[in-house]
Order: sequence, then C-alpha cells, then structure tokens
Amino acid sequence: MDTLHLLFNAIAVIFIATTMFTAGLGATLPELRAVLADPPLLLLALAANLVAVPLLGWGVAALFGLPTAPFIALVLVASSPGGPLGAKLGMVQKGDVVAGAAMQVLLAAVGSITFGPAANGILTAAKGGGAISLDVAALVRTVAILQLVPFAVGLALRHYAPPTARSWHPVAAKVSNVTFLIMLAGMLLGTWHDVVALLGSRTLLAGFVLAIAAFATGTVLATGSPTRRTTMGSVAAVRNAGPALAAVGISFGNEPAVLGALAAVLLSGLAAAIPIAAVLSRRRSGGPA
Repeated sequence: MDTLHLLFNAIAVIFIATTMFTAGLGATLPELRAVLADPPLLLLALAANLVAVPLLGWGVAALFGLPTAPFIALVLVASSPGGPLGAKLGMVQKGDVVAGAAMQVLLAAVGSITFGPAANGILTAAKGGGAISLDVAALVRTVAILQLVPFAVGLALRHYAPPTARSWHPVAAKVSNVTFLIMLAGMLLGTWHDVVALLGSRTLLAGFVLAIAAFATGTVLATGSPTRRTTMGSVAAVRNAGPALAAVGISFGNEPAVLGALAAVLLSGLAAAIPIAAVLSRRRSGGPA
C-alpha cells in the first residue's frame, strides 16, 4: 500500500508540474499583459473563481447534505481555479481562445496561493472549527512550487526560445494528458468500492450542479462579447485537480473515501461542462443546437 501511495503521489506531482509547464510553453507575455490590462475582466474573473465558486461549492455541498468525504472533495475542487481543460473547452466551443488560455494560466498561478486558505477557511467554518483542517502553510508551499516554478520555466522558454517551446509543447501536453488519465484511473481503481458507494448518493449530482453553476457564474461575471463571456464560463466550470490532489495527500493521507469522492466530483463536473461546450460549438457553426 505504501508503494502504491508513493507511485500515486509521484504521478500526481508529474501531472501538476507538466500541466503548468505546458501552460507556460503555450502562453505569451503579450497575452498575459492583455488580460492584466483589462481591469474589469480581470477583477470579475478573480471574483468569480476565487470567491463565488468556492462559496457555491460550500452551498451546494450543504444543500445536498453531503457526508464528510464528499463534502471535503467538493470544497477542495470548488476552491481550486484554473483547470487546464477549461482553456481546451474554450477551443471546443469556438470561443475566445486567447483570453481563455491567458485567464486559465493566470488563475492557476494565483490559485496556487489562494487555494489553501480558501479551502481551509470554508472547511473550518462549515464544521464550526471542528476536526477538519488543512495544513495551509505546507499546502501553499507545495502547490506554489509545483505550479509556479514549472509555469515560470515554460513561460521563460516561450519568451526567450520560441522554437524550443513550440517543439516541446506537444510532448509536455501529451505527458500531462496521459498522467491525468492514469491518475483518474488509479483513483477509480484504488477506491472503486468508495466510488460505487457514491453511485446511489447525491455526490455525483452535486458535482454536476456545481459545474453548471460555476459556468453560469463565470459567464455572468465577465465582460466583452458573448463568445468571450462563455469562454470565461468554461474556465470557471473546470477546476484544477492538482491542488485538490495535493491537499488530499498532505492533509488526508490519500484517504480512499476522499480520493474516491474527488474522482467522482471531477468526472461529474466534466460530464456537465463538455456538453455545454459542444452545444455552443454547434450553435456557432450554424448547426442544430
């Protein structure tokens, strides 16, 4: 079991680091500056992803009366902005790809700092200061290093050595995608009995509802054309699995019940976000909705 935990942790580290390295390779300083130079869009996106969606996660978990493990998983996911699949769904829906990608990497970078305090604050408040508490200092330090350092390296390569960045980007993206799938498979296989137990519960529905509510929030709290606004909705709907996984490892010792709930919430969120992007794509292509 210890060997499996070590292997799972190693894959999680590779996934988090390569995902942010890929984001850095694919970002440019002009794109990031364009987002930073639009204060209304920036402030609204930060409010949506760092404040509104975490509170929605708390509200949805309380509304559905989730037990402890799924409650923790939903709050961790809701508190973790900047999922890389959000930018990809912006492409799927034929949205504002440049703004979506720039906002995603910016939220992932900022979220590496805010995730620990946000999740800990909600869990402490929800349980009245009870037994659930995250090691915020260790979590912020670990997530920031695993996300900010690879992103900075990738961004520097893109800026100073564009041909190298372009040649490395497909490989890094493939490693990120493969490790994400391996990690999800490992979470499901290692905690299959916990996941099966959730099939008759409200956890999957809660994750589905959270993703829809996050999409709506991200769309409403945005500026610009409908194309840009729905792209911001996709970015808000798909959360960053890396910090949540780090929290489960650091603060909960990879507890199977929490890991299983986390896998269920992530998958149900994707099950909500992907069809929304597909419908928007068909509408923008002139096909039947």
